[in-house]
Amino acid sequence: MGEEQAATADLSRDFADFVASAQYTDLPPDAIDGAKKSILDTVGVTLAASGMEPAVRGFIDLVREMGGREESSIIGFGAKVPAVMAAFANGTLAHALDFDDQTPWGAHPDSSVVPAALAVVERKGRVSGRRLITAVALGQDLFVRLRCNVGWRQDWNLSTVVGAFSACASAAYVLGLRRQQVAHALGLASMHSCGTMETIFGVGGDMRGLYAGFTAKGAVLAALLAEKGVRGIATVFEGQAGIVNTYFGGKYDREKIVHGLGKEFAGGAMIYKYWPAVGNVHTYLHAIIELMKEHRLVADDIAEIRAYVGDFSQRMCLPLDARRAPATLLDAKFSLPFCVALAATHGRLNISDFTTDSLKDPKVLALARKVVPVEDASLDWKLKLPDGRVEVETRDGRVFERTGKSAPGSPDAPMTWDQLADKFRDCAACAATPPSKDNVGRALSIARNVESCVDANELLRALGA
Repeated sequence: MGEEQAATADLSRDFADFVASAQYTDLPPDAIDGAKKSILDTVGVTLAASGMEPAVRGFIDLVREMGGREESSIIGFGAKVPAVMAAFANGTLAHALDFDDQTPWGAHPDSSVVPAALAVVERKGRVSGRRLITAVALGQDLFVRLRCNVGWRQDWNLSTVVGAFSACASAAYVLGLRRQQVAHALGLASMHSCGTMETIFGVGGDMRGLYAGFTAKGAVLAALLAEKGVRGIATVFEGQAGIVNTYFGGKYDREKIVHGLGKEFAGGAMIYKYWPAVGNVHTYLHAIIELMKEHRLVADDIAEIRAYVGDFSQRMCLPLDARRAPATLLDAKFSLPFCVALAATHGRLNISDFTTDSLKDPKVLALARKVVPVEDASLDWKLKLPDGRVEVETRDGRVFERTGKSAPGSPDAPMTWDQLADKFRDCAACAATPPSKDNVGRALSIARNVESCVDANELLRALGA
């Protein structure tokens, strides 16, 4: 196959055709609803992180110090900076609490897709709500198509490797790039398609929660460069050293990736988090909260909590001593022993429960030392996230067991618009500069009906951004 023929056959060409020709009227109702919910949810968790996560301050301070054209908002801080840097700041905030949405198969599209799209919407100006919805919906769809159909071995961080392209596609759509420009943008985005799962598995650093900023920034930069005429790599996905060969050993299902492209959209399947912690721990949280409630147990009753873990969940328990007593809030949200102990102690898990004080709570730390991971290969993460299982042994010898099936926010118990509105209010109240109650109400109304907006910037303006 010659170079020109190979370029024509590359997935970047299929994706470019899809992005350049997409229309709001192509979207099924569930994809529209999913995109709208993701826009609202992402803005909400971004607001919360601005006031709740200390690790973001260095990012925000640097972005504000750099200055530049006041194009796009830093959500929660009331400042405007160049669009590329706004995407960097807001992407950093969007995943900082691990409260952002995810696919049913794991990984996080919207902490990159939504900040990238919103930054370009503000830069461009007078972008319709329908165009914003479509941009988010197609970014979500491309993310899922790649995430579910490559040979992943828990090595590369799919949220960044795949997210660079899905967020770039969303930004390119907002800008109205032509087919060839979109293809070039995707090639340029490969410079930001990177990051290994050690970012997720490691302890003591800040990157586990803040990686999405780099992805959103790179996506916007790639789209803007393509708009200026910079050319990318035409064989970025399927070339000899392209993404699928280099990152995934050539193991991918091309037919499934492109099947129904432009006709079937996966964004309606997004999962919105009920608790601010890594998605894999949610079924364990549901199991322990309901078990404690059903049997009227309190923390002092417990002799041991056995958490049955597959391959990925075991990662949230190692090294065990460090996971039982996390040093940072970012580590706490990825610690299965600490999250389970926090939920068991309080009978709940709210955004306000994750504070620097909670890391030192003697009751929580004592119970975390009683959480024992038990290997169970049947709970290995294949594609769909498995349901966690916990077993509680009380000090008087009783044993209770529960599986976390149908956890709030899961596909079996999806969050409603009303629940998302409540979550948004809670998140907005935690912002570095909390918006007024009236402004929150206006933002909720706009998000619910954003398709009717002539200018999608109304959403951020309602929040005082």
